[in-house]
Amino acid sequence: MTGKQERCAWVGDLIHDEDADRRGIVADVRGGATWVLRSEHGPDRWTSRQPVRLRVIKTREERLRDRDA
Repeated sequence: MTGKQERCAWVGDLIHDEDADRRGIVADVRGGATWVLRSEHGPDRWTSRQPVRLRVIKTREERLRDRDA
């Protein structure tokens, strides 16, 4: 998200979880308090209750635009 104000990670965003030191995709946000994350590749899942520790690498919109290009 170069040159943009950072925002809270949301469903479909590619993120880096600073606590787990892993990259993944936000699969769900439960009750606005628990972020369900899945591995970028593979079936692994984990959760985070620290959205400020999820750095957005690419938004869902950017990922879709890149895929369609």
